[in-house]
Amino acid sequence: MEMVSLHDSLPLFSRLVYGMWRLADDSDTSDGQVIAKVEKCLEQGITTLDHANIYGDYACEALFGRALKARPDLKDACQHISKCDVMLLSDHYPDRRVKHYDTSAVHVIESAETSLSRLGIDALDLLLIHRPDPFMDPTETGRALDSLIDSGKVKACGVSNFKPWDLDLLQAHMHHPLVTNQIEINPMAVDCFVNGDIAKAQTMGIKPMAWSPLAGGALFGDSARALELRAVMQPIADNANVGIDAVAVAWLLAHPAGILPVLGTNNLERIARLSDATRVSIDRQQWFEIYQAATGQEVP
Repeated sequence: MEMVSLHDSLPLFSRLVYGMWRLADDSDTSDGQVIAKVEKCLEQGITTLDHANIYGDYACEALFGRALKARPDLKDACQHISKCDVMLLSDHYPDRRVKHYDTSAVHVIESAETSLSRLGIDALDLLLIHRPDPFMDPTETGRALDSLIDSGKVKACGVSNFKPWDLDLLQAHMHHPLVTNQIEINPMAVDCFVNGDIAKAQTMGIKPMAWSPLAGGALFGDSARALELRAVMQPIADNANVGIDAVAVAWLLAHPAGILPVLGTNNLERIARLSDATRVSIDRQQWFEIYQAATGQEVP
């Protein structure tokens, strides 16, 4: 597995990232099952794990942390990402009247500390602001993120779902660099390649992360676009003796922006095949064949 640098302050991250957002959806949430998932990842060299405070209605981090107590040796074998600022309507917070975002210093710092406690680790490798906050005070938010890094509780910070202007605003109020933007990228969500999202990451010299690299399963649906995409991708899959899912991820890996796909499944057999994507070679014309199927038209 290729290991890549997001910033000098961080350990190397695995090019494929395992996403924990479905951890609480599994019918088996035992320590043994969680550990088995991590071990399946590590066997392939997938060492970077993606969390968020809200995943599983605020349950996933605690499930993972409980498993780490049973296998503390796994703690230092992985890099740990989490996110904050989305405030869900939840039975855990009965006083909330509306789903909203909170990028206040109090929430950002408390959320990071809560994630550390739930996960049972001393420092997050990466903390992301989960969604752009239209009520954000960039001076306050930037100062809070900087303070978390300065305190050693977080090694680096980034963002998720930010547009280029959102990145510029927050970065202008921080002395530490933002090191990634995690955005939706897949063969059914390709606007990022032309709307400035990828260009901004490349301009800043940061590697983007891709959430939902398989379009949340829509790639395997019966829409006209999905059918056309699979028709283009199937010969590539057959040639490499892998599934279409591996081709979709390889398509992201092939891009010169250095995209890190975030992959999530609770199925141990599927987890064991995540690295199939690294065995698929996508050349320029194949990349554009898939892109053309994605957009439904030739490039101008």
